[in-house]
Amino acid sequence: MIEREPAFRPAEKKKQIIDGISTLYCDLGMCTPCVSLSGEQWLVSYWAGAYPHHPVERHNLMYAVRDETRARKRYSTLLASVLTLMSYLTGCASDHAPHAALREVPADATLQMTPGDTRVGTYVSSPWGFSTNTFWIEGPEGLILIDTQFLPSETEEAVRWAEQATGKKIRAAIVLHPNPDKFNGTLTLQNRGIRVITSDQVLSLIPKVHEKRVRSFYERYKPDYPTQVPKPDSFGDHTTDLRLAGVSLRLYVLGPGCSDAHVAVLFDGHLFVGDLVASGVHSWLELGNIEEWIQRLHELKAMHPRYVHPGRGSSGGVELLGAEEFYLSRVLATVQSESRGVEVNESVLQRAKSRIVDQFPGYRFDVFLDVGIETLMQRLRHPKTDPTSVRMQ
Repeated sequence: MIEREPAFRPAEKKKQIIDGISTLYCDLGMCTPCVSLSGEQWLVSYWAGAYPHHPVERHNLMYAVRDETRARKRYSTLLASVLTLMSYLTGCASDHAPHAALREVPADATLQMTPGDTRVGTYVSSPWGFSTNTFWIEGPEGLILIDTQFLPSETEEAVRWAEQATGKKIRAAIVLHPNPDKFNGTLTLQNRGIRVITSDQVLSLIPKVHEKRVRSFYERYKPDYPTQVPKPDSFGDHTTDLRLAGVSLRLYVLGPGCSDAHVAVLFDGHLFVGDLVASGVHSWLELGNIEEWIQRLHELKAMHPRYVHPGRGSSGGVELLGAEEFYLSRVLATVQSESRGVEVNESVLQRAKSRIVDQFPGYRFDVFLDVGIETLMQRLRHPKTDPTSVRMQ
């Protein structure tokens, strides 16, 4: 743990806080996101391969993201200042008050102050890396990462931030499912001597998914995109209890959902689910496994988590599982309604998308629907295996 014992001067500190709040309060008028919806749509369509590479648009978008990050940092600093001032004014700080150990927040990080268990932290990538969550679990012997990021550069940043914030080293990482934003950082971590693990089922799917995504992404992201097939170690093909970094984990082996195989990690009431849950964003529906996906959510609910940590968006409680099931059910019902008795064409697809977007105002990344609705319509016409026949292993 990184500790600091700064000198405390009440009058000087109070003045600094009040001055800072005054300045930052004025700044809040500039805190609206700078990334337009069209920019976000272009970026995510980039992932789906819907648009060619446009260096100018990327350049402009990155400037917008940088501006948005500055605004969020100002907001976070304001929040910290308000809380500090409240503590001061209520008598929690005095000339003789002992100081709790302070963790060092990286200078280029955005601080989020949230209630809950401080043993769990979150790194969120830039929008260029699809705002992907990597979580860390802090144990007495080090850190465990959950998912490894889309871009190796952001894997490196996640490691640096997590280790700086906790004063501990990363000992292991777990890949939750075979999507590139979960497994692309595998080699980067292995080169640091960090063991990366996943299930047999996820491991067997990585080469095919990797080959497809290299074709889609390498030219756009090079050299910041791995060409070597990621090869995590396997912990086996059934649900397993492991002890890593001094903490006990249960790794659940799950069937199809967002991907064709999943792992969920349970740690002392914290459930890490990857893209089986999307919090405040549209879900990645590329495979069209909606009914199987809902079955996975029922399995997750049966684990009785206190906290749910999604692959994208904010963490929350068990209500996130219910919200995801509601979302998927509404998507399925809407697509069924729009595709019944008609030939699938662009007009039908756009009408279904518009209805879904209208039902979930404020959800980001609606372009995910562009790569999922048509697949789902085809699945409805040509059903695969009974979704209840593939259960938790």
